[in-house]
Amino acid sequence: MKSKLSTVIVIFGIVFSCWHVGICLGQDRDSFYKELDIFAEGLALIEKKYVEDKPAKDLIYGAMEGLLASLDSYSQFLDPDDYKELIVETEGQFGGLGIEITMKDGLLTIVSPIEDTPAWLAGATAGDIIVKIDGELTKGITLSEAVKKLRGEPGSTVVLTVVREKTRTLEDITIIRGIIQIKDIKHAVILDANIGYLRIAEFRENTARDMDAALLNLKKEGLAGLIIDVRNNPGGLLYSAIEIASRFVPDGKIIVSTKSRSEKEIVYTSVLAKEKYLDIPLVVLINKGSASGSEILAAALRENDRAILLGETTFGKGSVQTVIPLSDGAALRLTTSKYYTPNGESIHEKGINADIVVVPQDQSKESKEDVFKALKEQKENFDYKKDYQIVRAADLLKGILVLKGK
Repeated sequence: MKSKLSTVIVIFGIVFSCWHVGICLGQDRDSFYKELDIFAEGLALIEKKYVEDKPAKDLIYGAMEGLLASLDSYSQFLDPDDYKELIVETEGQFGGLGIEITMKDGLLTIVSPIEDTPAWLAGATAGDIIVKIDGELTKGITLSEAVKKLRGEPGSTVVLTVVREKTRTLEDITIIRGIIQIKDIKHAVILDANIGYLRIAEFRENTARDMDAALLNLKKEGLAGLIIDVRNNPGGLLYSAIEIASRFVPDGKIIVSTKSRSEKEIVYTSVLAKEKYLDIPLVVLINKGSASGSEILAAALRENDRAILLGETTFGKGSVQTVIPLSDGAALRLTTSKYYTPNGESIHEKGINADIVVVPQDQSKESKEDVFKALKEQKENFDYKKDYQIVRAADLLKGILVLKGK
């Protein structure tokens, strides 16, 4: 065990020395190494007194998980298997439930369920606090541990006990795991009066390309005004959100800026696109499940005077995570900067308020089974008139078009 412990200390010595060069130049080095000595002391006690023999790799990975979890709700240590799955996720297909989760105020919280996934169809909603997974309390759980518990073979079942954000009631949600195939652009259709509707489920590598094709088809059908729906869109790739916003904002206009600890402010402006839609009026639908890239898009379009935001206040995720691979195939998902709207506002943990607040119509009189049946039917046969927020957005655009015509 002594050789294992020596390996652990040497590895951490190397890691912390490298980090010292990069991030500790402004700190008291003696103080830093004193704290590192405490860590080594703790490892020595584990080696001497812990009841079981633990492999060095387990100690390293466990320490890294704790280290990243101590930073914020979004930083995370990814072991090699987790990192491989993350790569698959960004390509649009993966196994699981179809929910984005985070730690909020120390509680395991659903950011949003992805439309048409098992979690969405089972009734998981943005803001739900997961208090149990298969009967086990989540108190003290790390984000990485929660993700591992939620994963499983397609076809297997997991039961989430959640506290509903609005009602504060406990509810069990049974979800059958499946292969999650994400279609970023959904329901790209003309509603009526030449009002287009386009739903963006997530921001991934090919989202802008897919949206270009959808918009071209809508344009051929006489597109005059557009509803962009990012409700329950948890975000995704930063550059993808910038590309999407650029389709509606003139070249050179600010989309978003980021500020990190060590670098100067980076300003991202509207990028070139083969086709731009600068004259059509826009309404962006947002809700509590709209996070990260969705908030970037919504703020960019509003603050560049291109869109009206309708719905509810967004989630409030205004930080940027960078995935940094490690030499053994693991990786760090590390918060490296915060982003700011074109007007220089940070929405982190505050969210973006809608210009016109419209909450979904009360469905309390409907049974739970009826609501889920309606969701499944809508998946097969999209009927916008059943969605009160879409109806209100369409009416708003009709009024704008009338004024524009006059």
